[in-house]
Amino acid sequence: MTELRGLLLLLVCPALLAGPSLAPSQPSQGAGVSARAYRAAQAPQVELALADAVALALRDNRAIRSAYLERIAQKFELRVAGDRFAPQLALKARYLGNRNRQDRYRQADLTPAASLLTPYGTRLSLDWAYGHTRADDAGPRYRDGANLLVIQPLLRGAGPAIAGAPLLQAQLSEQANRLALKDTVAQTITQTIGLYRELLRAQEQLRIATDALQRSNQLVEVNRSLIAAGRMPAFDIVQAQAQVASQELALEDSRNRLHASRLALLQALALDLATPLLATERPQAQHVQVDVGQALQQAKALQPGYLMQLIAEQQAHIGVRLARDEQRWDLSLLAGASQARERPGSQRDWEQYVGLELEIPIGDLSRRQALVRAEVSLATQQERMAESLQQLQRQVTDGVRETEVRWRQLEIAGRALALSRRKLEIEQEKLALGRSSNFQVLSFEGDLRDAQSVQLDALIGYLNAQAELDLALGTTLDSWEVALND
Repeated sequence: MTELRGLLLLLVCPALLAGPSLAPSQPSQGAGVSARAYRAAQAPQVELALADAVALALRDNRAIRSAYLERIAQKFELRVAGDRFAPQLALKARYLGNRNRQDRYRQADLTPAASLLTPYGTRLSLDWAYGHTRADDAGPRYRDGANLLVIQPLLRGAGPAIAGAPLLQAQLSEQANRLALKDTVAQTITQTIGLYRELLRAQEQLRIATDALQRSNQLVEVNRSLIAAGRMPAFDIVQAQAQVASQELALEDSRNRLHASRLALLQALALDLATPLLATERPQAQHVQVDVGQALQQAKALQPGYLMQLIAEQQAHIGVRLARDEQRWDLSLLAGASQARERPGSQRDWEQYVGLELEIPIGDLSRRQALVRAEVSLATQQERMAESLQQLQRQVTDGVRETEVRWRQLEIAGRALALSRRKLEIEQEKLALGRSSNFQVLSFEGDLRDAQSVQLDALIGYLNAQAELDLALGTTLDSWEVALND
């Protein structure tokens, strides 16, 4: 009788009915866990906090590493575009050995050249050519000359708005590339947070299943004691034994989900898949009220996807401007000077000139085609911009509403869990007094397990909703105090 009383006290002990603490627990041998699983649970594990997981993702995640590698080429493209107005130098050299019926000679030429484009579209070029020929019979001969040319467009290609358009396009592309990098990092952080909390969820589900199995085993022992004392029919124990089998099945499923969640996080962190990770975070849910209007204004200023659409619209306007400039006649002012001399022979002689050059395209539909394409691209981009704004509004509104709904669900789930726990305690006390049945206790046990799972899902769902809202607002990097190393 003393043993029976001890089993009843153990059955109704509140500590065994504790709700989700999100603290990792080790399965016990008394819970019906196999010896191999028990040894695996007792093996040393690598503890990992959420901040550490995010730090590892920022350092080793393959998507981020690829994005940073791509930034090397992108930044060099900006450097090339910025070099547009820098002096361009070229050096050309040639050496030939020739032979004909009259003579055999060797010829060498050297031609250095320099060119410069100004922000107003002015093109300057200067080149100097030097050559000498050595013939067996005719002897040596030298020649050299210089040319200076200045071309100032007056219609097509004139002005800083046109001449500087390619550089402005490159600068806008650089801004878009930085925003794309920011978006990649934010997406990776959010993905890592989700995978980490999935591991937390799987660990806690394993704890819930283990505790449920332990309570089922204890109920079987209580049933056996009640049967031995003549207070319960022998066939009633079948219900408790069936519940044990059901809980063992649930426990195996929880182990499988835990293994899958751990592998997913290890892959995201680019770690060895055999690493025995253990999520140790104890998440705290705090209610944060967000005003939709302020959130939308913040998203318009920070959200990378929306800002990239704004940049794309600016680039489309520049494309139309360049295409319209191509429709104009090519009228340019020319000025230059040149000199040439040969030795033996003529003296150095300079020649200067100035004039106008006009080119009128006739029947060239390719220029009109480029304008039509640019105008269509601008109109299309404006439609995308309107769609992007509406999508941003929907994302922010949905994100704010989702966090509020998840918080209310978390509050309700907490109350439901407390009531389910108390309900089971009362029913177990009634069973100890012979005023209840196995069926009723098992039913309330299932309710408690469901309430624990619901409360856990509500907690993880609320925290994930906050992370998704951060992503929609473009504040993920600020929330985690991450600075792009770019």
